[in-house]
Amino acid sequence: MQRQGIRRAKRDERTQAILNEVAAEIEDAEGRSKRQRVCDLMPNAPVKDLDLVVLRRYPRRLINTDSYTGMVAAACGRDETGLVGIVIWADDVDKVRSGDMIRIESGWCRIRDDELVVSAGRNGRLRVISR
Repeated sequence: MQRQGIRRAKRDERTQAILNEVAAEIEDAEGRSKRQRVCDLMPNAPVKDLDLVVLRRYPRRLINTDSYTGMVAAACGRDETGLVGIVIWADDVDKVRSGDMIRIESGWCRIRDDELVVSAGRNGRLRVISR
């Protein structure tokens, strides 16, 4: 029981260190952030540059609809301002693991079950920044 608490504390420290490092890298000379944050997300709005730590990636599954057939996985992520759901599509499913720092560029944000969900979608890009 005590080991789990120690592991959790180390994981939380690592996550916070990664968030602080990325935040420091992307601030401009005047201290303003160049990237979007979870607290700034709006439903049905584009996502420009959003950096997240993936807290958990759920198992992938195959879906078959009129508009898409392929792999999809859900995940949850966070930055220093909050939590958000993530939808990961196609080839990106195998790239992303729990604990990774990812960047979503030119993606979308929706609301589902009163929670925000983001994704790179068809036209955006999802990159793994660090493991």
